Amino acid sequence: MPSRCHTLFIVNKAGGLIYTRHFSAENQLNVNDCLRLASTFHSMHAIAGRLTPAGAPTGIETVEADTFRLQCFQTPTGIKFIMLSEPMVSNLDSLLRQIYSLYSDYVLKNPFYELDMPIQCELFNVKVDALIAS
Repeated sequence: MPSRCHTLFIVNKAGGLIYTRHFSAENQLNVNDCLRLASTFHSMHAIAGRLTPAGAPTGIETVEADTFRLQCFQTPTGIKFIMLSEPMVSNLDSLLRQIYSLYSDYVLKNPFYELDMPIQCELFNVKVDALIAS
């Protein structure tokens, strides 16, 4: 499993950032940068999806650069799970799918959680941290 993941973002279908989790103390983004990154990626993903010439519109799944890799997994309901990591990290799609499973189990089944609102579930945090550490 990836061990050099830096930040997880969860973006709702309207483009609002509902969850941020930093896994690395180095190079942490501040709150404004996280909001900017999430909303910019959401917009680019939507534009790319509309430019798809044939087949089902998908949008951007991976952005790779010399210093980082940004991987996105979009659920059927439009929620985007975005991981910012080092460029050599692989299997991020599988990791994001596992995080989606945790989201389904610990956030959506939480009776106090309201859809599209910021996620504040300590058990979800613990499970995500354990998954990233493994």
